[in-house]
Amino acid sequence: MKRNARIISTAMYAPERVVTNQYFNEMLGKDVNTWLVENLTIRERRWCAEDESTADLAYQAGKKAIEKADLKPEDLDLIIIATDTPEYISPSTASVVQDRLGAAGAGTFDVNTACAGFVTIVDMAAKYIRSDEQYNNVLVIGAYAMSKYLNKNDKKTVTLFADGAGAAILQNTNENRGFLGSLLHTEGQYHDWMGIYGGGTKLPVSDETIRNNDHLLKFVKKFPSEINPTTWTNMISELVNNQGLSPKDINMVFLTQININSIRETMDNLNLSMEQTHTIMDRYGYTGSACIPMALSEAVDQGKVRDNDLVVFMGSGGGLAFAAAAFRW
Repeated sequence: MKRNARIISTAMYAPERVVTNQYFNEMLGKDVNTWLVENLTIRERRWCAEDESTADLAYQAGKKAIEKADLKPEDLDLIIIATDTPEYISPSTASVVQDRLGAAGAGTFDVNTACAGFVTIVDMAAKYIRSDEQYNNVLVIGAYAMSKYLNKNDKKTVTLFADGAGAAILQNTNENRGFLGSLLHTEGQYHDWMGIYGGGTKLPVSDETIRNNDHLLKFVKKFPSEINPTTWTNMISELVNNQGLSPKDINMVFLTQININSIRETMDNLNLSMEQTHTIMDRYGYTGSACIPMALSEAVDQGKVRDNDLVVFMGSGGGLAFAAAAFRW
C-alpha cells in the first residue's frame, strides 16, 4: 500500500469569557438577539481575555490533540497553523506554538487563506505525509482571535465574530483509509469586499489608518447570498465525483459556519440531512479558520464520526478562497 495520511486525533479550545447576545443588546441599545438567533442560531460566543492571543488558543488546542493522540511533542515533524489573526505579522504564529509545546523537532509555517485556512492546511499536511517519508506526524491548527480586530460600534461584525482554535493530527498510514482528495478555488475579484486592510504594506499602521479604522475588520460590500451554497455544492459534488463517488455516499460534511441558511441550503442541494453535519455557531459564534476543526472535534467526541465514514470538509473565507477535502475515516 502507498503512504497515506489519516486524522488520528482532534481537539478544540475556546476562551473562558462567554459573551451573550444580551451583552450586545445593552451595548448597542437595540435588540440584536432576535435576529442573531432566528437567522444565525447564535446565542453566545467566546472572546479572548485582554492578555490572551491567537498563540494561546492554538497552544491549548494543539496540546489537547497531542495528548489525545497518545503522542509526545517531540514526535511531531511539522506544525502548520491557519490564521488571519496572527500573533505577529512576523514571525509565524506556528513558531511561537512550537516553542510553547516543546516540539523542537517540528518544522513550522503559517497559512492565510482566511476562513478556508484549516481545510487548506489539512490538504497540505496530507500531501507532505504522502510524498515525503520525513513527515509522519503533522499537527494542523485553525486559530482565530478576531475579537482583537472588531469595531465595537459596528453591529454587522461585532455580534458575529468570535475566538477559538481547533486542531488535528495527521499521521502516515498504509491502511486503506485517510485522505482521498481535495479542491482549491478562489474568486479573487472579491478580495477587497471584506478584510483587515490596515497594517500591511498597502496601508501601513499610521494615525490615518487608525482614524479610518483600517486596522479593524470591515465589511466593505455585501456578498451575493448565493455564492457560498452554490460554490460549496459544486465543489463537494466535483470532489466526491473525482473519487468515483457521489454526494449520497457522504456520511458527514463540515462546513464554514458563518451562515446557518447557507449550510441548510447546501445540505438540501446535496440531498443530505442536517443530521449529516455538525454546527457549533449557536454556542461559539463565528470562529473563522477554527470553526471546522472545532465542529469536527465536538462531533468526533460525540461519536458522530465513525470508522469508514466518508467525511468532507468545505471551507470558505475572504479573498474569496474556497477549499474542500475528503477523507475515508
